[in-house]
Amino acid sequence: MKGFLPKNAPAQSYSIDSQSCSRIEEICNNLPKLLLTGKVQTTIDKLSKKDLSIKELLVNQMGQDLKLAMSQLSFMAHAYIWGAEKPHGELPHCLAEPWVEAANHQGRPPILSYASYCLDNWFLINQDEEVSLENVGLINNFLGGVDEDWFVTIHVCIENAASDAIEACKKISQCDKNSSEQEVYKFLEQIVESMQKVNSIFARMPEKCDPYIYYHRVRPFIFGTKDNPDLEKGLVYEGQFDNKPQFFRGETGAQSSIIPSLDGALQISHTKDHLRHYLNEMRDYMPPKHRNFISELENTSQIKKLLEDSRKLVNKYNDCLEEIRAFRAMHLEYAGTYIHKQSQIKNPFGRGGSTITGTGGTPFMSYLKKHRDETEEQKK
Repeated sequence: MKGFLPKNAPAQSYSIDSQSCSRIEEICNNLPKLLLTGKVQTTIDKLSKKDLSIKELLVNQMGQDLKLAMSQLSFMAHAYIWGAEKPHGELPHCLAEPWVEAANHQGRPPILSYASYCLDNWFLINQDEEVSLENVGLINNFLGGVDEDWFVTIHVCIENAASDAIEACKKISQCDKNSSEQEVYKFLEQIVESMQKVNSIFARMPEKCDPYIYYHRVRPFIFGTKDNPDLEKGLVYEGQFDNKPQFFRGETGAQSSIIPSLDGALQISHTKDHLRHYLNEMRDYMPPKHRNFISELENTSQIKKLLEDSRKLVNKYNDCLEEIRAFRAMHLEYAGTYIHKQSQIKNPFGRGGSTITGTGGTPFMSYLKKHRDETEEQKK
């Protein structure tokens, strides 16, 4: 089991001989060069309405190919929107239509989300070895380079390392008053060990992802159109949504299903405010199976009742919360180093985007502090 990663590594190329799919692949593979030379918009603007068609994939319900198309069209669209000095507020029909079709098939909005940026965007360099930071490559990039690749592969490996915790979450949600103390303890211990692996991977982010490079060369391409002062009027998808501007959140780690699953299975509650609403909104950007899994955990877990008469279970439960708190604390530290501090430095290069909100359009520092503190407060 790989948690929320696909059971098999994502497709790196299309399984059919299609002229339009080849065109999508060719343009997406060339994005670093097209962005460098400022030719993304002119390249896509020259295309006809059929050049990027995914009709054949939809007719034949080619699941792996459609995930690849969703990822590659998302990268192309964001390169088109954010790849010049000023953002483009309108996508041409030739790109807008297949992107919306692919998004509808995936059950998510037409925007680059975590699933297409991370979960469906990796391959094993050596097929005989497991997922690790030394064996994962990315299928799609914007500018490319060590820092961009490391940022995303860290997340891929975190998802893999969390798989045992996710498995334990499911089992914990099925425990009731008839479950033995030993059984519940085993699942809690599984979460602790899995999250320790996650945190050790997360701690390696600074090794090959520099804060300056991240802020000016990685982050600008993953913004969305909702609550974004650079695209106040939203994004028009030509020929779609009656040509009315749309507003969607950008790619963010808050769209990962790991922490919401742990919160659900361990019954970690967060006070209701606009940040809580934002977290719930993030589920719209997750694959439908993942958000349904989280809802199931929230609706069935009885873990707090099972802790009532066992100090042993309470101690192990607190160990789980400590690993989650540590993860949230590290995330907060990185937000300060990679975004907040960088936003204070004046320089003529690159675009870090909005300095007051995260890529998902939320005031990220207060959001991260709040959930770190609430996790700590719920220790028994």
